[in-house]
Amino acid sequence: MEWMGVDLGSYLDQRRRWVEKAIEQALPPRHPDPGRLVEAMRYTLLLPAKRLRGIICLAVCEVLGGKRRDVMPLAVAAEMIHASSLILDDLPSFDDARRRRGAMAAHLAFSESTAILAAVGLLNAAYRHLGGAARTRWIGPDDGSMAIRALAAAVGEDGMIAGEALDLAAGEQSPELAELERIHAMKTGSLFIACAVEAGRVSGAGAAELAALEAWAKNLGLAFQITDDLLDAVGDPELTGKDVGRDSAGTSFVAFAGVEGARRLADELVETAVESLSALGQRAEPLTAIARFVGQRDK
Repeated sequence: MEWMGVDLGSYLDQRRRWVEKAIEQALPPRHPDPGRLVEAMRYTLLLPAKRLRGIICLAVCEVLGGKRRDVMPLAVAAEMIHASSLILDDLPSFDDARRRRGAMAAHLAFSESTAILAAVGLLNAAYRHLGGAARTRWIGPDDGSMAIRALAAAVGEDGMIAGEALDLAAGEQSPELAELERIHAMKTGSLFIACAVEAGRVSGAGAAELAALEAWAKNLGLAFQITDDLLDAVGDPELTGKDVGRDSAGTSFVAFAGVEGARRLADELVETAVESLSALGQRAEPLTAIARFVGQRDK
């Protein structure tokens, strides 16, 4: 996929490498490491990944003419939070998955108790890194704490944790579409929204631009989750790097609408996400390309 002569694959790969370099620099050292805690934190976080949440932070910044150094702490924190959620999601009490990012799940590579501590450690590291990096670089003395509050809200009792709790409570029962969308808007979409809106705010977005970014990220997050459900149902484990058939049957969009119905719904959400960028005009083309990528990905 290209826009204005730019190859999307190259665009994503370069920004992925920028984010990964910043992650490596932000991680605690390997030693001393009692209980292999740091090793377990680094394990899932540094396995090969798309880094989409971090890339969204950078792309929004670029679209708005901001500075990469100002949003990179947010990108790193978002990737740490996402890795934390993956470790928890794979636990025997959740999806009981054996593979993640093409490797053994953290609770099998270490132990269940160490994996839980690593997930908590990554969550703590995200807030510590964001707070420490923000004070001297971001516009205004309160920007760091505002970003931390936004990410904490995305994770908390109205965000990812709440979505996961509702997902687990649903069990094998398939909820109505509105409830299904609510669960995944919290579980998946909330971090997408926080990345886009906070990157926009730090990059000087106005009210109309922030509203457009929020709508884009909300629809993008749902499209991403539906594509995940499709890959769980019909994807190639060699490409996805994780087990298939592990997602909760009751809260899967594929279980609700079937494979073709889920594909149509994902396509509709991608188009809605793209349309929401109209306030940003032609400069939003990178975000449009990212939305198309989410709808077409195979891993």
